[in-house]
Amino acid sequence: MRSPVWTEDELVLAGALVVKNGWRELRTGDREVQELSELLRSLPLHTPEARALPEFRSPDSVSRKTTDFATNYGPYQGARTRCGQPTLRMIEAFTQREPEMLQAARAIEEGISSGELQLLPQQPDELDDDGFTAVEGRLLVRRALARERDPKLRKLKIQRARQSGQPLRCEVCHFDFARFYGDLGDGYIEVHHVTPLHVSGMRKTGLDDLACLCANCHRMCHRTRPGESWRTPADLRDLIRDSAGAAVH
Repeated sequence: MRSPVWTEDELVLAGALVVKNGWRELRTGDREVQELSELLRSLPLHTPEARALPEFRSPDSVSRKTTDFATNYGPYQGARTRCGQPTLRMIEAFTQREPEMLQAARAIEEGISSGELQLLPQQPDELDDDGFTAVEGRLLVRRALARERDPKLRKLKIQRARQSGQPLRCEVCHFDFARFYGDLGDGYIEVHHVTPLHVSGMRKTGLDDLACLCANCHRMCHRTRPGESWRTPADLRDLIRDSAGAAVH
C-alpha cells in the first residue's frame, strides 16, 4: 500500500509553513517540520491503514513537500521540482490570497487542537460530484456543512425569516416554495453557511452566518472547481448577473 496523495487540507498546512518561512523550504530536522508531520498524521482524512504506514506524512515527506512549494513559487530562480496540479493550485491560492489561506491553516489547526474536527462525522457533500472540495480544505467544508445542517439553527433561521413579514424565499433567485408548490412548499427552504471557510473558526455560528436558499442556488454555492472556494449568495448573484449580461450580448 502506497501513501495516499496529499489532500487540500494537508497542502494548506504545508503551504502555510513555507509562506511563514519566507517561501523557503524546510529541512527534515526542523522543529516545524516535525510538528507538522505529527499533525498531518492525526488528521481524520485517511484510513487507519494508510496512517499506519511508516512513510505516511513522515518528516522526510513533509520536507519534500515544502521543497515543492518553495521551488515552484513564481519568483524562484532555480530548478523546480516536479509536483502535481493540486500543489500548483495551492501555490497559486497562497500567492493570490495569502492572508485568507494563512487564516484557513489556523482554523484547521485550531479545530484539530480542540478536538472538534476529529469528532465531526463525514458529510455527504463535503466532496462534489467530481471529487473536488474547496481550496481551504475538506475539514473546513465538513464543519460548515455540519453547522448549516444543525436542525436547531435551521429552525431558528427560518423562524426569523418568517417573522420579518417577507415571503420565505431564496435570497439569490427569490424562488418561493409556497407560491410554486402550495401547502406542500409552505415553510420549506434550505439553509446555507455563508461565512467564508477561512474565517468560520471556533466561534459559534450565528443566524447572520446563514442564508435561506432554494435547492438549486444552494447547490451552486456549494459546487467547487479546482482551486476555488465556496460561493457566497452575493457571489452567486454576481455570477447570475454576469451570465445574463453575456447572454444578451
